[in-house]
Amino acid sequence: MDSRTRPQNEAEVLTAGITMLRDRLPAGWDVRSRSHGTVLDTGFDELWDVTSPDGSTVVLIVEAKRLVERRDTSALLEQLSTSTGAIPGSRGVVVSRYLSPPVRERLSDAGLSYIDATGNIRVSVPRPGLYIADRGADRDPWRGPGRPRGTLKGVPAAKIARALLDHDRPWTVRELVEVAGVSTGSTYRVIEFLETEGLATRNSSGAVIVPDWVALLRRWSEDYGFVRNSHVTRWIAPRGLSYLLQQAAESSVRYAVTGTLAAATWAPYAPARSAMIYTSDAERSAQLWELRPADAGANVMLAEPEIDVVFARGLAAAAGLMIAAPSQVAVDLMTGPGRNPSEAEQLIEWMARNESSWRR
Repeated sequence: MDSRTRPQNEAEVLTAGITMLRDRLPAGWDVRSRSHGTVLDTGFDELWDVTSPDGSTVVLIVEAKRLVERRDTSALLEQLSTSTGAIPGSRGVVVSRYLSPPVRERLSDAGLSYIDATGNIRVSVPRPGLYIADRGADRDPWRGPGRPRGTLKGVPAAKIARALLDHDRPWTVRELVEVAGVSTGSTYRVIEFLETEGLATRNSSGAVIVPDWVALLRRWSEDYGFVRNSHVTRWIAPRGLSYLLQQAAESSVRYAVTGTLAAATWAPYAPARSAMIYTSDAERSAQLWELRPADAGANVMLAEPEIDVVFARGLAAAAGLMIAAPSQVAVDLMTGPGRNPSEAEQLIEWMARNESSWRR
């Protein structure tokens, strides 16, 4: 799909949706619209008859939307439940121009089928026995100028993501601006994007809440990384990592240990073979910690961060060693090399079990 084939209205969304379904039906199956692309003046947008090779038919009740946000799914479920109740044996399906991963997950959890014009499709019909699933785009290819930018890159996004991850509370924009330390305009833009992605919602009083912090963490990891967002230099700790950590704990330079060594504070995975450390001055830290530069065989990465939020809400571990916050450690492991992503999953499991101990 490209901008030349973008569905412009609900009728075009319906046409794209039935085409997607027809192209993916098994041999001998067929789907036909009762209204031939015209949006009906009823409680639903269209009825599709899906017929199996033996002639048995199921009615799909279709709700078409140009855009669907996560907060829309409850209303869609209620609407389609009412419609399917009026036609015994029918199934509801949401058809849209584009459905983000959080929205698709929410629709699936609600028992709704879905189709979007980029090729994301999940249609489940117990009788006459049909299941279709396919993957399209994970980003809206038709996001135009003036819409929230489809990214969590940059300083404001990182600071807001960390604030939302580290605190379990409803937020006014003013409070979020103060805690995250970003401008009001940037905060509104990031929150609008998160709402569009279904990663933030508003409660009855209008405050911002995060319904699923793990989903937010995973989405942030697509745009943030330990190496991508830092100037990284590589070193050797000739006297071992234990001695390095002892030296770091006794030094006055600003730093925060992340990666495997930090994760072991909460969820030990395997003995650490290397160290990942944020520092405000790599050369000074390397001198104080008796490190040697290394082109090969390095076991220490010192990262001078582009965004100082990496130091925010850290904690002092044994002997005064400064450890980055769990949310920061998790995103660094998710984007790290080798076994780091597996270690991230172990840490996320610990974070989910012990949310009250780190998310205040």
